[in-house]
Amino acid sequence: MSEKKFYITTPIYYVNDNPHIGHAYTTILADVLSRYHRVEGDEVFFLTGLDEHGQKVQQAAEARKLSPQEHCDDLAPRFMQLWEKLEIQNDDFIRTTQQRHVTVVQTVLQKVYDAGDVYSDEYEGWYSVAEERFITETEKESGEFRDVKKLKERNWFFRMGKYQQQLIDYINDHPEFIRPEHRRNEVLGFLRQPLGDLCISRPKSRMGWGIELPFDKDYVTYVWFDALLNYITGPGYLADDKNFQKWWPASVHLIGKDILTTHAVYWSTMLFSLGLPLPKTIFAHGWWLTGDTKMSKSLGNIVNPLDLIDEYGIDSVRYYLMREMVLGQDANFTMASFVKRYNSDLANDFGNLLNRVSGLIGKNFDGCVPDAGQLTPDENDIKDEANRLEARVKELIGELRLNEAIEETLQLVRRVNKYLEHQAPWKVAKTDLTRAGTILYTATEALRISAVHLSPVIPFKSGAVLDVLGASGTDPQWGGLKAGTKLKSHEALFPRLEVPK
Repeated sequence: MSEKKFYITTPIYYVNDNPHIGHAYTTILADVLSRYHRVEGDEVFFLTGLDEHGQKVQQAAEARKLSPQEHCDDLAPRFMQLWEKLEIQNDDFIRTTQQRHVTVVQTVLQKVYDAGDVYSDEYEGWYSVAEERFITETEKESGEFRDVKKLKERNWFFRMGKYQQQLIDYINDHPEFIRPEHRRNEVLGFLRQPLGDLCISRPKSRMGWGIELPFDKDYVTYVWFDALLNYITGPGYLADDKNFQKWWPASVHLIGKDILTTHAVYWSTMLFSLGLPLPKTIFAHGWWLTGDTKMSKSLGNIVNPLDLIDEYGIDSVRYYLMREMVLGQDANFTMASFVKRYNSDLANDFGNLLNRVSGLIGKNFDGCVPDAGQLTPDENDIKDEANRLEARVKELIGELRLNEAIEETLQLVRRVNKYLEHQAPWKVAKTDLTRAGTILYTATEALRISAVHLSPVIPFKSGAVLDVLGASGTDPQWGGLKAGTKLKSHEALFPRLEVPK
């Protein structure tokens, strides 16, 4: 990911209910990664959106006594408003009911049909209504699929099995393609069994809400075959060849681990059939749990991100979600862990450093940044660590180890707080104002650099710190803080929270 172009996607979300913290997490994650790449000077294209077809959407609309399109038109703004509130800076928002996407889906269907990769056949097997797909006997016996019933009907099939060996070879030759590694192994394990072909249609007589097949008007497109194509619709497949060539293949598809097979297998074989390159990385992150249970509407344990934002602020929520989950593993959401992380990292460390330096500069230097003066080995150690941080953060972001990149920055903040305690500039200022100025310049410049590195995660609060310091731009190298700059007054950056009972 060292290239100067970065195309990142989230899954497109079902509009069968309001957005929840799972949606918010993936979208914030994509936003943070895209912001890091923008800070590095990369050109970024960030796509998110909504999956508006399929049985779940049709059923949700029927339950609300609305047409499917009315249901989608009602819920879509709720997602867009949440992204706006979460400071998501996506470049495009796709809805699969948009004509640009319908055109791509029908053209692709015709292409794979003309290539001989689609055929009609009668099929009898187990169908999971919840997952909206046919499942194998083994999958049925696993107990992981809900609302399963036996179906027998004629449908259209995509010759997915034709590309099985090609996909196995590709995964083996491109270790970065499916990440983390245990998910890659999971897909290779899945591919040890005969792959079979993919049912890509649903008869209108059973489920009419979808994109009509161009070669058979009695059927609509299977929702996954439709939805996955959003990743090429967004950058302009068929509509803007120059733009599409610029951005495709995607740098990262961010997905939840529950949709790994559809992305790693269905999507890859579809792209093989179309003769298009595969995305560089499909990254499957874990689930947010409450206790040991995945959040779900049916269990009534979903955390509403809007409630958290209203109570604790946007940046606090963004920070917690990014810092608490190790990418690729599950994470547990509790209010106690939220408050603990907020107080330790944001209030005690980052916010406290701003309070310390601004207070001491206000008291001893009329609120103006002092001269750097003559650096001792102690200051040079801080300076060197701050300068090394840029390369380390870039490396970790490139490896999608986001929580570690954040922790590296916080380690600098903690070190500077300890440095201040050891140097005690409030005492030094009584006898040697020049030396006190050097200590405070060092601490304040390290704070500025930390704020730059945290700005993709907490854009508002980092921006507030930089504003107080009179520092513009995103240069994370030492020397950006100008002596003589008048600091602005400010409120507490992150007031401490009480741990809930």
